[in-house]
Amino acid sequence: MTRDDRVEWLEATLTDSIVILDGGMGTMIQGAGLGESDYRRERFSDFPQELKGNNDILTLTQPDLIASIHKEYVDAGASIIETNTFNANRPSMADYRMEELVSELNHEAAALARSVADSYERPVLVAGVLGPTNRTCSISPDVNDPGARNITFNQLVDTYMDATRSLLAGGADLILVETIFDTLNGKAALFAIDEVARETEIQIRIMISGTITDASGRTLSGQTTEAFWFSVRHARPLTIGLNCALGPKELRPFLAELSRVAETFVSAHPNAGLPNQFGEYDLDASEMSEIVAEYAQAGLVNIVGGCCGTTPEHIRLIANKVAIHKPRLRPKTQPVMRLSGLEPLIADDTTGFVNIGERTNVTGSAMFKRLILNNQFDEALTVARQQVENGAQVIDINMDEGMLDSQFAMVTFLNLIASEPDISRVPVMIDSSKWEILEAGMQCVQGKGIINSISLKEGEKIFLEHARKIRQYGFAVVVMAFDEKGQADSRERKLEICQRSYKLLTEIVGFPAEDIVFDPNVFAVATGIEEHNNYALDFINACKDITKHCAHSYISGGISNVSFSFRGNDSVREAMHSVFLFHAIREGLSMGIVNAGQLAIFEDIDGELRSLVEDVVLNRRDDATERLVDIAPKYNVDKEEDNTTFAEWRSETCEERLAYALIKGIDTFVIEDTEEARLNVTRPLAVIEGPLMDGMNTVGDLFGAGKMFLPQVVKSARVMKKAVAHLIPFIEEEKEAAGDTSQEHGVIIMATVKGDVHDIG
Repeated sequence: MTRDDRVEWLEATLTDSIVILDGGMGTMIQGAGLGESDYRRERFSDFPQELKGNNDILTLTQPDLIASIHKEYVDAGASIIETNTFNANRPSMADYRMEELVSELNHEAAALARSVADSYERPVLVAGVLGPTNRTCSISPDVNDPGARNITFNQLVDTYMDATRSLLAGGADLILVETIFDTLNGKAALFAIDEVARETEIQIRIMISGTITDASGRTLSGQTTEAFWFSVRHARPLTIGLNCALGPKELRPFLAELSRVAETFVSAHPNAGLPNQFGEYDLDASEMSEIVAEYAQAGLVNIVGGCCGTTPEHIRLIANKVAIHKPRLRPKTQPVMRLSGLEPLIADDTTGFVNIGERTNVTGSAMFKRLILNNQFDEALTVARQQVENGAQVIDINMDEGMLDSQFAMVTFLNLIASEPDISRVPVMIDSSKWEILEAGMQCVQGKGIINSISLKEGEKIFLEHARKIRQYGFAVVVMAFDEKGQADSRERKLEICQRSYKLLTEIVGFPAEDIVFDPNVFAVATGIEEHNNYALDFINACKDITKHCAHSYISGGISNVSFSFRGNDSVREAMHSVFLFHAIREGLSMGIVNAGQLAIFEDIDGELRSLVEDVVLNRRDDATERLVDIAPKYNVDKEEDNTTFAEWRSETCEERLAYALIKGIDTFVIEDTEEARLNVTRPLAVIEGPLMDGMNTVGDLFGAGKMFLPQVVKSARVMKKAVAHLIPFIEEEKEAAGDTSQEHGVIIMATVKGDVHDIG
């Protein structure tokens, strides 16, 4: 059988029966009791570094052992075996100074598995494994520098391309991207696979498997199961699944969630329970097979196997137990936009109009621009946070400013947002007129966001190139009503350009219609120029036309543009935005870039003002502009900002303020509150053992209960570290006064298993 024959067999089989994946490779290697010399053999006998634990090189030094493990799993019932390449990538191999072996390790591991698979008369497929590496693109390795990264997206793409080429050349049938604890790493692997597919003209079938790390139901980088799926579904994988970190019982609710939302086949290969205090797995084959059999009985899976702690006996019993059950039926999903930050966003009728926060835009917010120009990125995050708190479901980020290194500013801000879960829970819209900034931004975002924007301004060739890349990165796209002739400023031109763009995207690129957002250009009205009077009405009518002729697509616009003539009069501008939205939404406007904190309710607008604004927006009178201009000063009243929540927090005792700051990850006042607490106690250590630990214990309880997740805990840790740093000089001063001059009292060593998902640097 050829690769295509085997994949065709698998696809057909998945609809008829549950397919068996193999079990833990590392578990079997550990059971072989190998020593340092066994890892080295003759080839690496003089290698200047310890090699024990580098399981991937056993493909070269102990091929008979690896082949025998593959064979045991096939004999147990596996129809898919995984290559011994979990760490065969440059970042992981750098720990052993063996980066130059990456290509060879992947090729030989695939060839070895292929030789075992081909020795059977029944079809056995080889899944070439791309592991997560020991680095993460979405989490800083330095708690004091949340924007720092120790690897780039492009570095990951390079090593994954190298590995993918070699796996395919060695005989892999599928590529399995597994144990994804950071979705951005996973997206880099998917990007690399797509690049190799284009390069080799091979249709590569992909299996994807993420890792839910704890009771929160999130990946290590903070995404929910559903958000994870939305982030990677653009790759159109053969399977999507979950593996590692959890035992079969703990994994089940998250597997059920994935099974509910994924329109492709679903896999699961959990650990043999949770590790005990010695790092060993106690769930025996019989008990585990019973739990996994329930997955099958409930219709949750199409493929099952095992991860850490599982053996051929686990796989044999699982295969026997699930054989009597039918595979999961794939659900049919509606063609609606599915976006993700740390959490999912489905833009359907239930969600209604999607508010895109506009204030994190240097071209639209003077305050945000000033903060970015002054390199005050931490303060700029407050602007983003306020947008989300005020109801923005997506935040638009634009750094196009002549005095800025815009690409650096975009990357820096997106990296910082990733460490702020109360912001990054929503998807982002990366907004720029420069392609290199858009692409750099996409390489920083683990979720599925929106690119704003591309157009036909420079012709079809560049338009299609950019659209293909956006699709490859897994983003939705805003398409401006702009072509080689210029911006569309009439109803007819808006529809003409959008229809042309729609046809190119859906028929040539294969872009899903539901991931296309048209921006038919919101222009200012009430400018005093007669030809501008119909701009708002033309936009509203164009929404109706585009909805009719471009099925399943979305329509957006920069809403504040319509009121540009009334800068400085917020009341009139808010009324204009509300009236414009009221009429445009009724005709098909599905989302808009707005200031989420300054949207007036249509019914609450003063009747006289609303009527005058409608005259302008709908162009109902020739003198509409003059009449609105005359009455506008009446409504130009300053508004006081609501500081109720802030005032309540700051009015509490210093102990309560510290606890609140730790739980919320707010470090603005932590020094002064810590100092006040210190002055209230006899010893500075009492502040650490009292209010600070009380706050962190609450954080720990919330994390353990799945009500906080890692990025939030990291924020809390930064606040704690800042408070403790303030107290250290006072603690040292107290020690000196007591005559204690010792520098240390002992050494505590804390460790994690090398190669485990917690081994992230």
